[in-house]
Parts: sequence; structure tokens; C-alpha cells
Amino acid sequence: MTERDTARVLAHPGPDEIRLEGVLHALSDPVRLSIVRDLAATEAELACSDFDLPVTKSTTTHHFRVLRESGVVRQTYRGTAKMNGLRREDLQSRFPGLLDSILTAATAEGGRPGATA
Repeated sequence: MTERDTARVLAHPGPDEIRLEGVLHALSDPVRLSIVRDLAATEAELACSDFDLPVTKSTTTHHFRVLRESGVVRQTYRGTAKMNGLRREDLQSRFPGLLDSILTAATAEGGRPGATA
């Protein structure tokens, strides 16, 4: 691994370091919940640019950082793209049924950012 590669490695909590309050905080924001819903809908990793979010680029960066630091997503670099994957297995192991319950409730409410009831 080159010095440039190590500079591009992002810190993530280990599975045992994921905390319930951090996950709930991360998922309490409608924009972050939208990101997680999109990731849950696919097995593939998605680039940050794949998301159509109603916020500025700097705010988007903040939302992805909160999700990563809470242990909800794993981010890796592929070239210049930052790829995002849902840490479904880690979350299921740590908090059985939590993610699915939140996603089910969000779908029932139609919880998209900017969505009107």
C-alpha cells in the first residue's frame, strides 16, 4: 500500500464499537434515512454522486460522514469515487431487526426528504 493509498483509508467503527445511540442519531435525519433506503434497495455499492439529495455538496459530505462514523455504512475509495455500502450484517448482528424495522416504518410513512404528506 502506498502513502497515497493509506491517506485515502477512512476510519470505521468495528462491529463491536457500533452504538445504538449513534445508529439512531444517524437514521433520525430524513436525508440520511433516504441514503440508507437507497442502499438497502440494492446489493451494490453506490458512489456518493449516485444519490440525488436536496442539499449542498458539503452537507452531503457531512451526512455520509455521520453514517460512516456511526457504523451504518462502509465507505471505500475506488479511484476518485467514494463508494458506499450498507453494513447490514454488522447492524443485524449488533441490533437484530432494528434496521429492517426502521426501513419498514420509513416506507410506511413515505419518508423521503422533501416529500410531502
